[in-house]
Amino acid sequence: MISPGHANPFRVRSYTQCALAGDSTNQEIVIALGSNVGDRVGTFDRALRLMRSSGIKITRHACLYETAPAYVTDQPRFLNSAVRGTTKLGTHDLLRKLKEIEKDIGRTAGIRYGSRPIDLDILLHGDSRIKTENLIVPHERIHERPFVLAPLVDLLGSSGEDGMEKRWHSLSKCSGGFFDLWNKLGGESVVGTEGIKRVMSVGNTLLDWRERTLVMGVLNLTPDSFSDGGKFQEVEAAISQARLLISEGADIIDIGAQSTRPFARRLSADEELERLVPVLDAITKLPEMEGKLLSVDTFYAQVAAEAVKRGATMINDVSGGQLDPSILQVVAELGVPYVTMHMRGDPSTMQNEQNLQYDDVCKEVASELYARLRAAELSGIPLWRIVLDPGIGFSKKSTQNIEVITGLESIREEMGKMSLGASHVPILLGPSRKSFLGQICNRADPAERDAATASAVTVAILNGANIVRVHNVRYSVDAAKVSDTSLKYRRK
Repeated sequence: MISPGHANPFRVRSYTQCALAGDSTNQEIVIALGSNVGDRVGTFDRALRLMRSSGIKITRHACLYETAPAYVTDQPRFLNSAVRGTTKLGTHDLLRKLKEIEKDIGRTAGIRYGSRPIDLDILLHGDSRIKTENLIVPHERIHERPFVLAPLVDLLGSSGEDGMEKRWHSLSKCSGGFFDLWNKLGGESVVGTEGIKRVMSVGNTLLDWRERTLVMGVLNLTPDSFSDGGKFQEVEAAISQARLLISEGADIIDIGAQSTRPFARRLSADEELERLVPVLDAITKLPEMEGKLLSVDTFYAQVAAEAVKRGATMINDVSGGQLDPSILQVVAELGVPYVTMHMRGDPSTMQNEQNLQYDDVCKEVASELYARLRAAELSGIPLWRIVLDPGIGFSKKSTQNIEVITGLESIREEMGKMSLGASHVPILLGPSRKSFLGQICNRADPAERDAATASAVTVAILNGANIVRVHNVRYSVDAAKVSDTSLKYRRK
């Protein structure tokens, strides 16, 4: 396992100006992105589309960082990220293509280190070390730039099993590789400071989910949900409940028109939309929704597209793209956050004996959830728009649910072996009123499990959850406040 101080040395290739022509084989590359002018997130989206159409296959994304300007400090804050991919373009051909993309987006000549709508830098190109008049790879100032190193290490795994990553570490000129360089600048301890914040783009907002736990209020429009089925099918009842959830402190309203309880009948996309659209249209008009996020719980691409068209700002997919794989490409084009959840099978099969078998539940949930994250990324959903849900109550026994809630950090660590960036994304947890709480507390009626839910929420937050999905918002808002305060003292 590669860790600071343990990067393995590899022979790397050095090139002079005469040896930088295109190569017929694919090379793995890392490209840094920066912007501090105009619609920064929209600019990143456009840059990624132009890269894909220019012979660059993007395979991984770093998280999104908002950073203080360096060198020239009297200018707006930057957004920074990086992508990993493959290309047949040689280094100078790649450089020319990136300069064309910058020009297409609107970058013009300006002062060095000054404001710019887009900045695209080649950080790594295969295992080459390049120094020419126009290009130095790896970038000569990587070692002093947290806004470059943070996204770069996101694209690497901690296991040390990837051969290219080993060679990249050897290019860092540091015995511990890029991990050691990042740690020398403060590593994770500096994330969340004014200098660098890890953020998610939601609508017109950059959300720092580390500041406090977000509470997602459940609004079920179904006649057969396990807890509140039939209560909010009428538009007026649904609107009243939405107002209640907001008044009690919900940050997000999650609307579901399809029951995903065990053995529930699956609706068609058209049936789901028939339930959803009238309520969605009414909720988007509520003045109380100002500053709130609106999520739609669906696994259908058709429903996701219509929901976002009508004002939804987030898609929550319990299947992680497995029940309607086209949802991944659709969400990528919609440009909204995507919650991908762990589930084996579907609601009709998820609790069968085969789907409940685990040797190590946290390790296997991490592996299977990472596979869903990778499918989303390869479909064009950047890491900075992905939220992970380990699926409490889905394909898990009662004891396994508890193992997952208390083992969120181990799930992150397991993902970090494959991708440090994946280990940093927000985790959503939905224990609300579920049967395992009823079994523990001897509460047969789901509506009597709100106190148990608040306890589960507390445990989840203390173990690393960033968003909690609940029916009773008031109890969980209080639980989140106490947990967040406790965590702040723990970090001191």
